Amino acid sequence: MATKVYIVYYSMYGHVEKLAEEIRKGAASVEGVEAKLWQVPETLPEEALSKMSAPPKSESPTITPNDLTEADGFVFGFPTRFGMMAAQFKAFLDATGGLWRTQSLAGKPAGIFYSTGSQGGGQETTALTAITQLVHHGMIFVPIGYTFGAGMFEMEKVKGGSPYGAGTFAGDGSRQPTELELAQAFHQGKYIATITKKLKGSSTA
Repeated sequence: MATKVYIVYYSMYGHVEKLAEEIRKGAASVEGVEAKLWQVPETLPEEALSKMSAPPKSESPTITPNDLTEADGFVFGFPTRFGMMAAQFKAFLDATGGLWRTQSLAGKPAGIFYSTGSQGGGQETTALTAITQLVHHGMIFVPIGYTFGAGMFEMEKVKGGSPYGAGTFAGDGSRQPTELELAQAFHQGKYIATITKKLKGSSTA
């Protein structure tokens, strides 16, 4: 049976979504792993999104809390809002109370990726504050550490991401994830999928 890794994200302007797509590719590159993209429900009305010049949502299916139980591992992604995850993703997690009560997600590995507006906009705090959500569910946080190698020490170019996970900078919205940021996202997907597969194998051995 395939190991299922769900990449669950919220993206308003597409930056997080681009990272999510690369993470899915990375996870799917691991033999025996089935990787799937999901987006969380939007909480803002269309009128508000239109005034914010937000583009239409992608075709990725919208996830429900119960869908989470089908996965063996996760990578959660979101933009930052004042150094923490966006309210849309928090609202989705707030709806997982039933899963928390039964500890249905306990023992499952999960990683985090993100997008911020600037270098001081929450590249580490967004991930750090999100870990509390995993802790209460009993999930296992899987950071990438410095496994990305030399790319973690890039000093000549602006690069998002940290040992917590892949990341990008949106700036005023016009900046898009760079090749290096996308490569880090691919690495994160592959890395977490590998660990998820190992954990699933050891639990069924």
